[in-house]
Amino acid sequence: MGTDDAFAELGLASGASQGEVKAAWRRLASQWHPDRNGSADAVVRMQRINQAFEEIRRAGFSAPSSSSEPSAADHDAPASHPPTDPTTGHAEQDAGETAFDDDTATRRQRRPIHRKVKLSLEEAAAGCIKVLRGKLTQTCATCEGAGHQVLGGNCARCGGSGAVHKRSFFGWPTGTAECEACLGGGIARQPCAACRGSGKTAARAYQVKVRIPAGVRHGDLLHVDGRRLRPERLAADLEIRIELLPHAFFTLDDDGTLRCEIPVDGFAWLAERPVPVPTLAGLRPLQPSRSRVSYCLEGQGFPTARGGAHGDQWVTLVPVFPQQLSTDQQILLDQLCATTSGAGGRGVDNRLDAWRRGLRAWERGLGG
Repeated sequence: MGTDDAFAELGLASGASQGEVKAAWRRLASQWHPDRNGSADAVVRMQRINQAFEEIRRAGFSAPSSSSEPSAADHDAPASHPPTDPTTGHAEQDAGETAFDDDTATRRQRRPIHRKVKLSLEEAAAGCIKVLRGKLTQTCATCEGAGHQVLGGNCARCGGSGAVHKRSFFGWPTGTAECEACLGGGIARQPCAACRGSGKTAARAYQVKVRIPAGVRHGDLLHVDGRRLRPERLAADLEIRIELLPHAFFTLDDDGTLRCEIPVDGFAWLAERPVPVPTLAGLRPLQPSRSRVSYCLEGQGFPTARGGAHGDQWVTLVPVFPQQLSTDQQILLDQLCATTSGAGGRGVDNRLDAWRRGLRAWERGLGG
């Protein structure tokens, strides 16, 4: 039974406190214990009461182990354990899709497998395929994860009281403790033969294919129906947490804008030579201009929403010049400077010519 059904079986609302759960269990056990209730369905009802209590304990309920009341120690293991290390590969079902399920009770009993999948920006932008491998343990169907089966009748060790007497080194009685054989229930039980008392099936290796949709972001949680996976069906659903890996070139803004800063040869930039620019789709040439260093590549960014249109990519060129010029480079630069050193020089910008005239006039004014 699911956790909500377990609370209902004890006559409680979901999320009842520890004290309320223990009190309800004791009240119902006193009412339906086969030694106190002679009705034909007493044993079956008592089994359901114990199973409900076990389900709540596995879901996180914890009782003190020093009292005569049932303890939750060693009964909080989940029905399935997260497996290890995803690897890249191919996929079958889109992550985030959920098939309609008529059997809601069965779905509640299947606890999801939590996985983390690491993606590059390129994989996240275009969508990709992953193969997930790991090991899965499930709740034993025979005992419903309790690890034992209720036999009915009094526990042989405690005589049905749920508690045993503790004695000192000299044999003097020093109080009572919870009976370990029946966990304080007072009802005879035996370890489940199917799971050897573990409450879980043996770990089984699995390999499934999952398709990651385009446009997922860091931290996104995707749900996958385990029964629709291939090449095998899982008895549990997948909860996939996306983790985007840092990129060597790009930074991603919240609105889908990609930013990239590219160092370029300073002399090639002056000569306006084409620059190869990385984008999510590969390299593309950019024709630079000496008058600017920032450029917008429309539609070359990250999807603005899952499956939506792409944002823009902004490229910033950083001209890089030698820290120390060679003799040949210095000679060439001197020749280049000579072409613009005089007023009216060929190709001189009007602003530079006007500045030089103003500077000479200012200098003459100082001398006068």
